[in-house]
Amino acid sequence: MATLALETGGICSDDYVALGLKDLRKGSIGKPQILSLLSTLLERSVQKNERISETSQTKDVITMFHGLRAPSLSIQQYIDRIFKYSCCSSSCFVIAYIYMDRFIQQTNIFITSLNIHRLLITTVMVAAKFMDDAFFNNAYYARVGGISTRELNKLEMNFLFSLDFRLNVSVQTFGKYCLIFKKEANGGLIELPIQACGVEESWTNKDDPTEMKIT
Repeated sequence: MATLALETGGICSDDYVALGLKDLRKGSIGKPQILSLLSTLLERSVQKNERISETSQTKDVITMFHGLRAPSLSIQQYIDRIFKYSCCSSSCFVIAYIYMDRFIQQTNIFITSLNIHRLLITTVMVAAKFMDDAFFNNAYYARVGGISTRELNKLEMNFLFSLDFRLNVSVQTFGKYCLIFKKEANGGLIELPIQACGVEESWTNKDDPTEMKIT
C-alpha cells in the first residue's frame, strides 16, 4: 500500500515562517499558508484515489470514518472552519497530516471524499491534544466538525488504537513533511495516495460552529 512520500533535503527557519508555522496566533493577520497547501495535497489524493477506484473497480476498506455520501463542504472550507474555531496551532495541521499517513499505513484505507472530513477533524483534534498547551474538549470539536460527541469519541479511540498510540513526532520527521509542503508551495507536484470518507453536511450559519453537520 503506497503512503505519503517523504522527501529528503533541507528546510530552514524561514521556511517554517513562510508556511505559517511560527507564532501565527500571536498577532499575525490572515491564515497560514499551510492550510491551503494541505487542502491541495488532500484534494489531489482524493481525486487520484477515486479515479483509480473507478478505473480498476477496486473496493475500498470501509471503516467508521466513512460517511454515506460526500459532503458539499469542500476540504478547504472544512480545514478553514477547523482552524477558525479550534484555535489550535498551525503546526497541528502538519502533525495531523503525519498521523493520517500513519493511519493509512496501518489500515490500508483509501482517502476519498467519503472519509476525509472525519479523518481531518479526528487527526487535528488528536494533534492539538498532543502538541498544544491548551485545547478544546471532544464535545466542542464535535460541534466544529459537524458530528456527535459520541461519534467523535469512537473515531478518536479507533484512530488511537490503529496507531497503537504512536503519537510522538520527531523533529526530523516533522521537517521532512514540512519539506513536502514547501515543494508544493514552490510548484512541485507530489502525488500522495490518501483515501475516502462519506460525509454529508448542512452548513446554514458559517459563524456558528453548532450549525454544521456531516453524516
